Amino acid sequence: MSGDVKTRRPYRAPRRAEGAARTRAAVLASARELFVAKGYRRTTVADVADGAGVAVDTVYATVGRKPVILRELVETALSGTDEAVPGPERDYVTRMRAADGAAQMLAIYAAAIGAIHPRLGPVFLALRDAAVQDPACATLWAEIAQRRAANMRHLAAELRATGELRPDLDDDTVADIVWSTNAVEYWLLLVGERGWSTERFVAHLTDMWTRTLLAPR
Repeated sequence: MSGDVKTRRPYRAPRRAEGAARTRAAVLASARELFVAKGYRRTTVADVADGAGVAVDTVYATVGRKPVILRELVETALSGTDEAVPGPERDYVTRMRAADGAAQMLAIYAAAIGAIHPRLGPVFLALRDAAVQDPACATLWAEIAQRRAANMRHLAAELRATGELRPDLDDDTVADIVWSTNAVEYWLLLVGERGWSTERFVAHLTDMWTRTLLAPR
């Protein structure tokens, strides 16, 4: 009998993992829809559970409390995957590091922003609104803002290493220019309000960053 148990165990474990992943995905999808439609404060964990077709305890067990759920939504939107991926390990970052020069790095990054913001934008607005009154969300908002700023300074240093940046721009200025124009708010103004296509927005970022940051050849 014990031998039968040992034989079946490896087959059950993947099924359990797959079931847990499906449940987690359903919880996050329900939370995303509700946070965007109703707002973070008006959405309860019970609402999220109902939308996912699971018990409230399952929401807590698979993802966590509301602030944790919102964090996961932001992180997975940034990563473009079912699980959060650290910035240095994301696919576009790897491709930027392998790029042939600063212009190609900026083009890859602009394309990445064009892919990220359609999925991040609605969640980001929900976080911004929640941060006004919810301390945990305010902490998350500040953390993401600081992380973005730090990442842009790393990008500025990598661009500087190519020898192609304008010599009259210091790294902080380069970082601030990219930071302000890669923001979700900037994307919402042009794509959301002015009706630009994603392709036009990506081309605009690439052209603007190239003209503004790189030294003429």
